[in-house]
Amino acid sequence: MGPGFAIVLVFVGCCSNVVSLELLVRQFPGCGNIVTFAQFVFIALEGFIFETNFGRKKPAIPLRNYVIMVTMFFTVSVINNYALNFNIAMPLHMIFRSGSLIANMILGIIILKKRYSASKYLSVALISAGIFICTIIVFCVCLSTHQLLQFKTKFLSKCNEGSEEQGFYALMHWLIGIGMLTFALLMSARMGIFQETLYKQYGKHSKEALFYNHCLPLPGFLLLSTDIYNHCVYFSHSTPTVVPVVGLTMPIMWLYLLINVITQYVCIRGVFILTTECTSLTVTLVVTLRKFLSLIFSIMYFQNPFTTWHWVGTAVVFLGTLLYTEVWSSMRAALRGPDVKEKKAE
Repeated sequence: MGPGFAIVLVFVGCCSNVVSLELLVRQFPGCGNIVTFAQFVFIALEGFIFETNFGRKKPAIPLRNYVIMVTMFFTVSVINNYALNFNIAMPLHMIFRSGSLIANMILGIIILKKRYSASKYLSVALISAGIFICTIIVFCVCLSTHQLLQFKTKFLSKCNEGSEEQGFYALMHWLIGIGMLTFALLMSARMGIFQETLYKQYGKHSKEALFYNHCLPLPGFLLLSTDIYNHCVYFSHSTPTVVPVVGLTMPIMWLYLLINVITQYVCIRGVFILTTECTSLTVTLVVTLRKFLSLIFSIMYFQNPFTTWHWVGTAVVFLGTLLYTEVWSSMRAALRGPDVKEKKAE
């Protein structure tokens, strides 16, 4: 399976996944833990049966490397979430998440000594800017003016109340949050480069990597067991519905969760195939575009407001993607191809 097939899996799986996820979140906004747990269990079980042959097949890549990879992923997730406790507003959080392409490019230059063309630098900047525009506009549409003013008042009061010392403490508290987000962004990019070097050294093993990256973190869900159990109860008491084709009746939230798990598997399988076929920057580009298209698809499917700024952001991302994939250069080369060959023949 080549990168083209993997990209199709990523976009088809993720656009379908975002619909089921939004249906779940609209009913139970705090159901993130049970959704993530279900995804990890399904992928780990499938890998245990079909990839490791019930544990009898030894990993081609040493297990310690998967432990490092999982540790990196867990660290990034925890720091990103914990940074919100340091006066970090969601728009700022989104800005940092939009910078994954730039971070990956910078570390690629520093660690792998890579060099990119001017069009690649420009395309990464355009894609990051377009996603930033769309995510910020979505956030502003979702929050009322009153909520934004409330946040501003709350943050400024922390900086202004009491003595200058308290204001300095609030500023330092915020700077620590910025430092955490910066570290998480660079760590995430480093993880992508680590994967790239592993596959160059040990070969392409996307299914094996998919299994171990979802199996090893499972014990960590014990810390969330109470929340997961409570949502199991909530899901079981949701409205019964008939499953198409099969004809079985089951609570509708469990049906949504099942659809979410399957579509997430399709999406993440495509991502892991890409990690063995492409550079970490290209993988980051595809994953970033997947998030962007999922956002746009969600807006259009659920008929949320789609403003002029959304169109601007979409156009900027589209232009950046064309630059990155060198579509214009390929088209010019294809059009000039016959003439070039004739000159070479002369």
